[in-house]
This record gives sequence, C-alpha cells and structure tokens, in this order.
Amino acid sequence: MSAATGAVLRVGNASGFYGDRFSAWQEMLDGGELDVLTGDYLAELTMLILGRDRMRDPDLGYAKTFLRQLEGTLGTALDRGVRIVTNAGGLNPAGLAAAVRSLAERLGLDVRVGYVEGDALARPDALTANAYLGAFGIAACLDGGADVVVTGRVTDASLAVGPAIAHFGWGRDDLDALAGATVAGHLIECGAQVTGGNFSFFTELPDGGHRPGFPIAELHPDGSAVLTKHPGTGGAVTVETVTAQLLYEVGGPAYLGPDVVTRLDTVTLDQEGPDRVRVCGVRGTPPPETLKVGINNLGGFRNSMTFVLCGLDIPTKAALVEAQLTESVGPDGLEFTLARTDHPDAVDTETASALLHVHLRDGDKSRAGRAFSAAAVELALASYPGCTLTTLPGDATPYGVFTTDAVPQGDIAHVAVLPDGSRVSIPPPPVMSSAEAPVQHPASTESPSFHSTRRGVLGEVVGARSGDKGGDANLGVWARTDATWAWLRGWLSVERLAELLPETAALRVQRYELPNLRAVNFVIEGLLGAGVAASTRFDPQAKALGELLRARVVDLPAELTAGPASEGAQ
Repeated sequence: MSAATGAVLRVGNASGFYGDRFSAWQEMLDGGELDVLTGDYLAELTMLILGRDRMRDPDLGYAKTFLRQLEGTLGTALDRGVRIVTNAGGLNPAGLAAAVRSLAERLGLDVRVGYVEGDALARPDALTANAYLGAFGIAACLDGGADVVVTGRVTDASLAVGPAIAHFGWGRDDLDALAGATVAGHLIECGAQVTGGNFSFFTELPDGGHRPGFPIAELHPDGSAVLTKHPGTGGAVTVETVTAQLLYEVGGPAYLGPDVVTRLDTVTLDQEGPDRVRVCGVRGTPPPETLKVGINNLGGFRNSMTFVLCGLDIPTKAALVEAQLTESVGPDGLEFTLARTDHPDAVDTETASALLHVHLRDGDKSRAGRAFSAAAVELALASYPGCTLTTLPGDATPYGVFTTDAVPQGDIAHVAVLPDGSRVSIPPPPVMSSAEAPVQHPASTESPSFHSTRRGVLGEVVGARSGDKGGDANLGVWARTDATWAWLRGWLSVERLAELLPETAALRVQRYELPNLRAVNFVIEGLLGAGVAASTRFDPQAKALGELLRARVVDLPAELTAGPASEGAQ
C-alpha cells in the first residue's frame, strides 16, 4: 500500500474471537465499501487451545475456522481490492499462509500472501510463549504487495494499525497518529461489541440488540477515525457503545503497546451523525523498552460436580457434603461454592433449590477424574435428604495456567515474510521509554451535595463493561450525564466497590479516572486466579462483573434521572 496522505482508509473487522459469527466475513464484504478487512482470533485461552492442537499435530496451531470462512470470500475480496489482515496464524503463521495459498490454488485464484513471524519464544518450560508484536511487520507485508497478511501473536490493535502505517506512510515518530490508530484498532478488535453487542443499555438499541453489525473504522492521516458500520446492519454506533468498548480490558490511562504508549485520557468522542462517532485528540508517547509475553502451561487436571440442595437446612446440607467428599478423596485441590439460588416458601423444586458446586484440581488425572466423580455419585443414597446431582460422573480434563513476562524489544527477531518469499527484519523502535508505574486516582473529595436520595439500582444511571486480563479483571464504569459523573467520581471509591462487590475486598484494586469519557476503571488483581483456563469462578472471564455491579441497590441522588444521555462525552 502506498502512502496516500489525503485518503480515508476504511478498515472493517469480521471476527472478535475464535468462534465469532461465521457469516461475518461475507456480510462485511457484501455490505459496502472497504479497503481492509481484519479478523481477530486470538485470546489467552485461544493460545492454549492452539498449543494443545499443535501437540497432536505439528502442522496445526492456527485457527482452522478462518480457512473455511475464506473459502467463500477470498474471490470476492480479490475482486473488490479488499486486503485481508488476520492473526489467525496463531502459533503457526507460516503454516496458515501455506494453507491460504493452497486454498487459492484450488479455487483458481491468484493471491499474494505475506506473513509475520518472530513472536514465538523458545521456552522449554512452557506450552506456548509468545511476545506481543507491533504493527510494522504487517505494514511491510502490505507494502510488499500482499493481498492477505497472516500473523501470529501481535497486539489486537495492530491488525488495524499496520494497514494505516502502510497506507499513510507513518514512521516510528508519528506517535499521535499511531496512538489514534491504536484506539481505533482497540475499538473494532472485538467485533460487534462496539456496535451494541454486550451493551448495558441494549434495550435502547433500535433492534433491541438482536443482530448487531460488525464495525468499520474510517482512519484519517492524522490518526483520528470515525467509527461506523455498514448501512442497514443491526445495533448502533453511539458515543456510549464506543465508550463501552474503549473501557474493555484496559488498565491505566497509559495504554502500553509495542509501537506507542496511547494516552486513553486524551481520547475525545463526538456523535458526528447516525451510527458515526468521531474519535480524535489521541496523544501518544514512545513505547516501552519491553514487549509483553504471554505464557501458557498445562496446570493439571480438573473435574466438577454440582449437588442440588432443596428446601430447609441448606447450609447444613452443604456442610455434610463437604465433610463426606473431603473424607473420601482428601482435601487437596477441593473447592466448594454454594450458590443460594433458593427462594423461601417456593412452589416448585427449582426455585426452592440451591446449588453446591464442587471442583477438584490435581496433577493426578485419576484422582481428579473418576475417583472424584464416583465419590460424589456414591453419596446419592447416603447424604442429605433430597440428594441429587446435575452432573454425571466423568473423567478429568486438563486445564491451563496463563502468566505474563517481558522481553526486551531488541531481543525479538520480528520478521515480515513478503509474498515473493523475501524476509524483511523489523527493527525495534529507535526511541523507547522506561515503563513507569501507573498513577492511580482516588475518588474525588469534591463531590457535589444533593438534597435527597432515593433507593435504586446503580445501573439506572451508569453503564459498565468488564473483562479478563490473565488472572486480573477490569471493570469500567461510565456515567451517562455530566451530573452523574460529578457524583460518580466522588462516590465510587475502591472502598465502595468492596462494599458492593465483597469478593474484591481482600484483593488489590487499582482505580483510574478517564474524565473525557466520564468513566472510572478498576483493575482487580487476582480475581481470576491463574487465568481463565484455570478459573473455577462462576464467571471465569469476569464478563458479567459489570452487570453485577449495576444490579446493586444503592442510594442514588434524587436529582439523577435514568435514561439515555442527552450530552455527548467531551
């Protein structure tokens, strides 16, 4: 792609995870004008899945779904001049690139494929170890004439930043432009989440959130962008849907990336028109000296059984099961969680019942397998009255443990393999900065005074979005109006969060404010233990944490009203 400094670059996204809407690639290509179509398939859990695939077959390690989607869409993309950029290469980008060429040959298509490698690190003690690469390798492939670019573990935003670098001719020192494109890439990386998917106020969407379309970022030469979607598709693009996605899986205002540190506290959002939100004002600073490394290992084996406890004496019944199972299989690795789903004076069994979830994790597959589940089933006639289970006895399954590390940028052999087979080394940024500890923001002590309060759910006046980052969770909360923000920033402290969500009370919680978004973001360390794949939490990825917070009944200032905001975020 040549440096076209006066043109807008339209980058769409057709996949937010491995398993997203299969038809999205066709929908995006048929729905309107695009220059680039991206697909994000990788997450921490996905890398574990691909690692296990490659243990069975060294030729695998990439997202096989992408090939099936490409089979029906590659010809259309080539006819319309739409470049494809995807991280579906996973642990084997060269293998996927070869598979794309084979597919094109079978379809009678002439396709130029480039790929990016260098993220995989040799760590004998790890199942997978991958550095999060930046966008300049993708740009080199596009500059080399690639129609399709396949990567392994690059940052999610790099799928959009790379095409912008190639299109506008940005260099390493165009930090504000790189930061703006990083925000745009972050916004579209999770597909329909920015167009109304998983949105707190989904009932206000034009179609009730039935089938949101996939997003498009119209990127400009200065790095600003307009977020939109194809005409006639579902969902909506509003300041609030964009705010929700901007808060997803982020930490402090300094958003670290391999090419730039993006200042999220400089982002400005404006509703430019129906389904059009302008994202501008983003500032960037030099990137850190190190790259994040995601490491997956097999942690052992686990199994679960669930007991139904109906009627009276629920805690005593749960205690009996706990004592019996502990005596039978031993205490190591056992975990009991009692979910009080029962209601008093219920008229049917289901509403009168609580659920006791029992988990066992162990390095010994036999103990975690049939030995555990059989011990649970054997209690059916020898435990509490009404004893029954929702699960059948079964074998244990392996689980993974995710950790992170860092590696100097200069130690990584970041390489772009062009369609003609030539290899281009991507040097590290010439100017980098030492990572500094993020500055947290305590709740404001200058909260406005209100004459009276009323009892109501917090979600009447705020939205929320939450997610996982390894063993940590993030919880972003935004106010719908300026008046609500003036109250929220002083009211929702770390201490208040601990009262509303008691499971956070014993954990280290970091609090950050993003005034331009009227938002506060919490990072809750260790909530998910050893990561999604190992977590036995009911909500293992913390996706529902924000909605749990919004459902809490609190004292709301009477002056604050529910309903959509009448003011755009400034």
